[in-house]
Amino acid sequence: MEKACTTILVGKKATIDGSTMIARNDDTFLPLTPQRFVMRPANDAQEGKLVSNQNGFTAELPVKAFRYTATPNADAEHLGVFDESSINEKNVALSATESVYGNERALAYDPWVTNGLAEDALQTMVAPYIESARGGVQYLGELIAKYGSPEGNGVLFSDKNEVWYMEIVTGHHWAATRIPDDAYAVAANQVAQQQIDFNDSTNYLWSEGIEEFVSEHHLNPDKEGWNFRHIFGTDTEKDRHYNTPRVWFGQRYLNPGIQQDPMSSELPFICHAERLITVTDLEYILSSHYNETQYDPLGHGSAVDKLKFRPIALNRTQNSHVLQIRNNVEPECAALMWVCFGIPSFTPYVPFYTNAHDTDPSWSETPLEYDIQSAYWMYRTLSMLVEAHHAEFIQEDLDYLKDCRELQLRLLAKGEKQLAGEKKVDATNFLTQQNYQISKAMQVKTMEMIGHFVTKGLTLSKLTFNMDKNL
Repeated sequence: MEKACTTILVGKKATIDGSTMIARNDDTFLPLTPQRFVMRPANDAQEGKLVSNQNGFTAELPVKAFRYTATPNADAEHLGVFDESSINEKNVALSATESVYGNERALAYDPWVTNGLAEDALQTMVAPYIESARGGVQYLGELIAKYGSPEGNGVLFSDKNEVWYMEIVTGHHWAATRIPDDAYAVAANQVAQQQIDFNDSTNYLWSEGIEEFVSEHHLNPDKEGWNFRHIFGTDTEKDRHYNTPRVWFGQRYLNPGIQQDPMSSELPFICHAERLITVTDLEYILSSHYNETQYDPLGHGSAVDKLKFRPIALNRTQNSHVLQIRNNVEPECAALMWVCFGIPSFTPYVPFYTNAHDTDPSWSETPLEYDIQSAYWMYRTLSMLVEAHHAEFIQEDLDYLKDCRELQLRLLAKGEKQLAGEKKVDATNFLTQQNYQISKAMQVKTMEMIGHFVTKGLTLSKLTFNMDKNL
């Protein structure tokens, strides 16, 4: 279902506060696919199997499962679970998945496994069972070796020290790169990794036998080197209009001094920004639509340029998130999940501590039908109002988003100062209540904005007529 996403990964020395960050837009095929934000409880005596209602994948579940957050479909019965994004109680973050596409040369010799481990079940099969980012790559690699994969997927892992990007490109083969601490990477529905160094198992991991597989079937097109993208990826006209421009824009924003072609097939995977990176930077990239370029569909370019490339943020972006593991606070409050359920161009990312017992019902109990009391539907309402009157509303919306970020940072700082001052407080209970307070504050602010835009919008109707008051 999720076939069009954008991914950003950032190492801890590349960020302004020393945190690791992984971020992604979850884009579906439909403008409305209601999402939930839930807490899956820990379980020390788990029994039974996981059975996918999408492709029949079946696997025994481990006995012990850690608590973890998740953002599943509200209609899991028909659309599949798709837990999508999470941080578990060990402060290990996982976002799955960035859909990628292997090429026919490699797939001819290791085809997709129809009932293998697909995106709808991947998060559920991995997130509750891993204790580090590296361990997550290895754990998923073992599952792919055992069950195979029915599709190409890029998977993001992070803990407080390391950030990894893993790409599954055939039924059983994959590779993963550790993002250097001082670097970032952007990926967009195309195999992104480049050189894999098989002499460096500290910074690269790979499926068993992948070197022999490539050699046996003559899959390496390069005269020198071992470029994973060239061997397993695609390089098509669709890529140059749908995928590479999104990578170009992210790199352009973080490295404005470097000139690159948005249609280039050789944009680098590992990049070093010209400055330190913030959560707000990742939110901006994921919420963007080629802002301040001729390619912006909401901008002032030509009709041809405005439709030339697929934007990063879409009306079918259902869940955008930044998963942040901080190193400048105590571990009990280090993990923050910034979640956006509206179109991220127009609605805020809301921060939640993942060391919590549950989530606010306005986020966890999303109905399938419209209900503005639900966070999903409330933020989609705001999105629709702003886009419908973009020229008239956008500046006020940008001011609202700025105010939201200021309020959120103030609430986070106030709560963490209070937590540090309490000697015997239960951190999980305290942070659960902090989440509720932040959610409520954002709801109040957003409903005020919706009310303002509805009232203002009523004055913009074209069904109006001014007459001489004397007639």
